[in-house]
Amino acid sequence: MSLGKQAKTLSKAQIDTLLLHLSNGRNATRNRVIALLSVRAGLRAKEIAHVTWGMVLNSDGTLSDEIALQDCASKGASGRIVPMSKDLKVAMGLWRNECGVVDHKSRIVTTERAKQTSAQAVVNMFAEWFAVLGFTGCSSHSGRRTFITNAARKISSVGGSLRDVQSLAGHSSLTTTQRYIEVNGDAKRRVVEM
Repeated sequence: MSLGKQAKTLSKAQIDTLLLHLSNGRNATRNRVIALLSVRAGLRAKEIAHVTWGMVLNSDGTLSDEIALQDCASKGASGRIVPMSKDLKVAMGLWRNECGVVDHKSRIVTTERAKQTSAQAVVNMFAEWFAVLGFTGCSSHSGRRTFITNAARKISSVGGSLRDVQSLAGHSSLTTTQRYIEVNGDAKRRVVEM
């Protein structure tokens, strides 16, 4: 993927605007979960469409602190464990309450007409949301790029490395992870001046 064709990353203000926009529409709780699975967990559209309740619930039926993303829901063999952020866990709990009793095999993202959705439907949702908000150059991959970029910028402050970001992203190659990370010109200037 060439640099010019990558989805743009989202700023904190854009994420907040997206979440506010989604809170006012139909399927607000479900749509918030979809957006947070992208920007807070770095999931691909296919992964968002295929994640099941069993991947986010403990054996006693309570919400886990992690998403145990299985290979069957992922791209190739890129299943992984992704810690769940607090805001994603809250949104997931609210969505579960709206859904009522859930089966471990049931998909988290459903529609009014079906008990599951497709990756293309998720891609289309993001395209519609970003078009309404005027976020040019953003796509369903923007949240994933944002998550990976933010993780890369913060990982050393918690004693981690780019290999940890690679693991969170589910990439088999560190080179692939590096292509996702947005360059920060200000940071480059500051580090040179140090």
